[in-house]
Parts: sequence; C-alpha cells; structure tokens
Amino acid sequence: MSDGTRIEGTAADSADRPERPSARGTSAVVVGAGLAGTTAALALADAGVRVTLLEGRPRLGGLAFSFQRGDLTVDNGQHVYLRCCTAYRWLLDRIDATALAPVQDRLDVPVLDADAAPGRRLGRLRRDALPVPLHLGRSLATYPHLSLAERAKVGRAALALRSLDPSDPALDAQDFGSWLAAHGQSARAVEALWDLVGVATLNAVAADASLGLAAMVFKTGLLSDPGAADIGWARVPLGELHDRLTRKALDSAGVRTEVRTRVTSLSPHGNGRWSVQVPGERIEADAVVLAVPQREAHDLLPAGALDAPERLLDIGTAPILNVHVVYDRKVLERPFFAALGSPVQWVFDRTAASGLREGQYLALSQSAAQDDIDQPVAALRERYLPELRRLLPATRRAEVKDFFVTRERTATFAPAPGVGRLRPGAHTKAPGLYLAGAWTATGWPATMESAVRSGVSAAGAALNALGHSGARLPFEEAA
Repeated sequence: MSDGTRIEGTAADSADRPERPSARGTSAVVVGAGLAGTTAALALADAGVRVTLLEGRPRLGGLAFSFQRGDLTVDNGQHVYLRCCTAYRWLLDRIDATALAPVQDRLDVPVLDADAAPGRRLGRLRRDALPVPLHLGRSLATYPHLSLAERAKVGRAALALRSLDPSDPALDAQDFGSWLAAHGQSARAVEALWDLVGVATLNAVAADASLGLAAMVFKTGLLSDPGAADIGWARVPLGELHDRLTRKALDSAGVRTEVRTRVTSLSPHGNGRWSVQVPGERIEADAVVLAVPQREAHDLLPAGALDAPERLLDIGTAPILNVHVVYDRKVLERPFFAALGSPVQWVFDRTAASGLREGQYLALSQSAAQDDIDQPVAALRERYLPELRRLLPATRRAEVKDFFVTRERTATFAPAPGVGRLRPGAHTKAPGLYLAGAWTATGWPATMESAVRSGVSAAGAALNALGHSGARLPFEEAA
C-alpha cells in the first residue's frame, strides 16, 4: 500500500460498542484501509462478521488524507463529491460526518475566463428549481463563455448524450472527444463546458476518455435529477473524516484495525479458509477483501484467482497535481471557482479548514496533470502565480507567504477507451477472495463514490458466500 504523495516547497474518548448481530463464527480480513477497504470492513462488521483491517500506511483514508505543515493542516488534494454520490453520502452518515461535508443547496459554479474582457470574465453554471433538462436551461442560455450558436449545439449534444447507455461495451471502445466533435461541439465548447466538468471528474480530457465513462458522468450528474450535480466538500481536514471519525466508527463496530502492517502474501488454507501473512503474524479468515491499488492487487493475488491477471497491469494511471498558496491577506471572496483560458483549473479556499489564522490559503486542483506533474517547484511557482494574478486581481497586492505542491502520480486509473474490459468485478475465481477499489468494475470513474461502491459490492459478495444472505447492505444497489 505505497503512498506516492510528495510535499515540496519552502515556507516565507472511544464510543461504547453497540450490540452486534451473531457473527456465526465467521471472520474476514480486509487488506487496505482506503475508502474501499474501510467501507467493506464497516459493512462486514455491521452484518456480524469479525473483521481485521490491515493498512501499510500509518493512517486510514488512502489517497484522501491530511498532513501537518507547520501550523497548517493540509489536505493532499481537494476532493469533492456530488449529491448523486449516494454511496459516499451513506459513508459520511455512517461515520457521523455528514454535517462536516455539506452539499450546496443548489449547484452554482463560478467560472472565470482569464482572457475575457473584465465585464464578461465571470460566468456561472447553476441550476433552477425545474425538471431535467430545463433546470440548466437558463444557465446555458446566459453562459457568456460560449457563443449563441455554441450554446444551442451544446443543448442538442446533451439530449443526444441522454439517450446513450453507459453500460454498452461499444461506448467504452470510443473516445468522448470524437463523439463530441461528431455532435457539433467546437474546441471552445469542449474547453468551456465539457472538459470543465469532465477533467475534474474523469481525470482526463475528452479526447482521452472513454465515451462510456463520460456518458455515465454527464447522464448521472447533469441529466438524471435536478439536484444530482450539487457539489459537496469537506469543511474540515480530510483526515478528520477518513481517518479519525472512520477509525472511531470501526472501533465501535468491533473491527480490529492495524496500521503500519503490510501484507506480504495471502493464500488458501484449506476448508475454504484463507491465510494472510504480515510481519510476525499469520491471520486466518473465512474471507479476504483485497482493497489495494491494481498493481498491488496483481502482486498479491494467488495463481488462478483471475483468468487474466495481467489485465490489471494494463489499467493505466493518471496524475493529479495540487498547488498550495498561502497569501498574507484575503484575495478570494468565493469558496471556489473554475477557470478558463489558463492552466489553472479549480481553486478552493481552504483557509478555515487548515487552521490558518491570518491571510488566505488557496488550493489549486490540477487534474490530468501529465505535463506538470514532474516539474520542479520553482517552475510551477513561475507558472501558476502569474495565472492567479490574472484571475484574481487582489493577489497583485498580496504577499505569498508559502508555496508548495503535492503530487499524486497515480491518483486514479486512466479512464481511457477500452478500460472497461480491464476492470474486474468483486468476485474472483478463488472462493472467499474478493476485490475492492475505485478501479474495479463499479461503472463509475475513479472517485470516492466508486471506492465506496466497490467496498459495499465486495462486502455483499463475501456475506452471501458466508451465509449472511439476509444481511442488509448499507447501499443495496451497489452490491
């Protein structure tokens, strides 16, 4: 469970355990304590299984975590979710964190165009209290970053997209960019609308993204329910949610959680049981959920567990770069904005969540960051600070107190055309062994929602095999 995050740059009481259902003598080991693993552990424990959760890092949360930088509590990257992310919202409720990561009352995204004239620089993507697709009609009709003709063509493409079936394997073989071009979308429309949403959710530009995954994102988020795309994000450090509160919930459920514990091997032990080897201990269990990145899963899988395990190595990865800037004064009035005409993509105000007492702390989330991910900090500073001055005039009078970057080189799986056939489901051919992770076949791109759904699916499969078929899963449709 390797952690690829790098931080670079220089600065200027445990709850009582509730009574649990009969465990019927069954036990499970969950390997990996990211969102997929912790979800699987909670679902299994809630159904009465004795669970051991093993994590190689010193913390829970996988790639959605926090760390200390002097007096600041910093998230490794900005993570958001949508109202349609029902599985992740269940997890927030399960760990008593819903109030700490609220959702907008109504979708409203300020979009700043760095190249536009001052009077036309700000546009907004927001919804009205109308049924789909009328809920976005007024916003699209008045969106200043597209011409009238481009707006009309966007509407027609959206209606065509709504008719697609994201589960159709033929869509997975096509790229989203070609589909958009065939439906009359200009390069400007792709930049100002389709990629504005798609890059942040898919971690790829339209030309590099599976049409099936893109259709799933836009149909579910923008064309299903009027409130589906309302944005939620943590108003506290991610570590508060995915480590401290999750650990508290696991403890209350009776889960044995071991961090700094790396699994070296797992193997069938006879009578349908499994043996999981960690330094100094061999743990036996009736079921194992392997909730680690695909390359690590490949290395731990016993022979015969998958028909073509090498396919896991064919699932590519995509990077996310996060640029962190601390100013000596407030420079942004909004909680966040998206940008056009600039390498800057999304900017969030993290001042309150970080504990900063003076000035303002902005986090820039840069998805599909292949061009920048290996650039030195000095080069990134020269690239992004002038862009912030173009977008936010108030920064021109402010002093930069700190500038640093965090790099997730393998932040997500790459949603390239054809990736769908590479993603395995929860079941393996080895009885009692199950897979979880955002990279598995959830139907979603690599998001927190996908991770949680995969954990529930793996737990459901294990429970059925263990004879807990009557157990009520927390999110039935994900299993």
